[in-house]
Amino acid sequence: MEDSVAAVDADDKARVYANICGVFRGTLEAPFVKDGKSFVRRVQPDVWLRDARGDATTLPGRAVCLIRTVGHHMFTNMVLFDGTTVPEGFVDCLVTTAAALQDLRGTANVVNSRMGSVYIVKPKMHGPREVALTSVIFGRAEEFFGLRRNTVKMGIMDEERRTSVNLRECIRAAAARVFFINTGFLDRTGDEIHTCMLAGPVVRKQDMRKEPWIRAYEDSNVDIGLHSGFAGKAQIGKGMWARPDSMKAMLEAKIAEPMAGASTAWVPSPAAAALHSIHYHRVNVPERQMQLATRPPAPLDLILTPPLLKVMPNRDDIEEELRESAKASSGYVVRWVDLGIGCSKVPDLQNVGLMEDRATLRISSQLLANWVHHGLVTESQLRSTFAEMAKVVDQQNARDNAYRPMCANLDNNIAFQAALRLVFDGRMAPNGYTEFTLHDARRKAKSLFSSRL
Repeated sequence: MEDSVAAVDADDKARVYANICGVFRGTLEAPFVKDGKSFVRRVQPDVWLRDARGDATTLPGRAVCLIRTVGHHMFTNMVLFDGTTVPEGFVDCLVTTAAALQDLRGTANVVNSRMGSVYIVKPKMHGPREVALTSVIFGRAEEFFGLRRNTVKMGIMDEERRTSVNLRECIRAAAARVFFINTGFLDRTGDEIHTCMLAGPVVRKQDMRKEPWIRAYEDSNVDIGLHSGFAGKAQIGKGMWARPDSMKAMLEAKIAEPMAGASTAWVPSPAAAALHSIHYHRVNVPERQMQLATRPPAPLDLILTPPLLKVMPNRDDIEEELRESAKASSGYVVRWVDLGIGCSKVPDLQNVGLMEDRATLRISSQLLANWVHHGLVTESQLRSTFAEMAKVVDQQNARDNAYRPMCANLDNNIAFQAALRLVFDGRMAPNGYTEFTLHDARRKAKSLFSSRL
């Protein structure tokens, strides 16, 4: 329900909820065309086979479904209380639990949880108090539907700084529910940039993975998970592979994640999931986790080390970063705002398709906001580069009949102005979140386009 969709009103959320019901029921289908051939992606049944003794048995045909709701910062008018909006995540929790009842009661075509649980991943939580709030809401949903205590399990996305440095306490705040922790390094990078916004200019995106904080953050997540008893009981996850067309490179690189102690990881497609599963045959994760559990914990000081520039980049490097970030931002925002596509494969300046979502947009917009604030980039330079990149984005989307070019009227184009606003307002945006600007622009675009029908 979060980074992969663009749901800004009650109609959008109703479609999201209908899809979730279809997943739990086992009836959801998604037709698509690839290489000129039509396909239908659907929920797969269990696989029947006979074991070595000749007895009939089954293997699950599906991975366990986890539902990722929105964070606590999002509010919605699809339900009103005394005429005011309510936290969207509260509604997500109730509807997800309601949809899962058909799984819990055995009335669906397939089985999701073999243990009678509902699995909800909660993003954008800042520390143990917000985790405790989530646990309370899950408990209220259980009471409402008459479910046993702790039926609704919690996945904690470790993607905000306050959660990273307090992860052990976050786990303790929901110890009876936690089934999953995960390093969301993309959102975590956006939050890191926003946290040190005033401290100085930050390093380029391509250099961020080399900074001390990110290695310590990744290691600390595993350390705390293992010392909290996750081995063999709960999942420790790692972040997304952002190049969906580079499967060979993924197969070579992503084996580093189970070697780092992860028992699961994000991938951009079903094909990528099948390839990534090979890594868990090559790496004995329980054995690797036992080895890692003996190392000293990652130092907190390193996690708190801001990724500031030590040497100012030259003019060419600044221009390159500006162009790449402006291209990524505008290419993603225009499809989000005009077409309602929440997660896109956006070509970069070399026409290499990269997975872009709100997390990657958060990084690009926060980095540019940081560089503008500290004088590495001027406002006029930013505007002219975004205008230049709008032409590139229009050309790359020229074959999409639903696409609306930005360059016809940049001053009044809702998507283009939203991309600029994300940078110019980025310093003051709460935690550098992009949702508020995107949702406002998408609602304006929907209203404008519907008035022209």
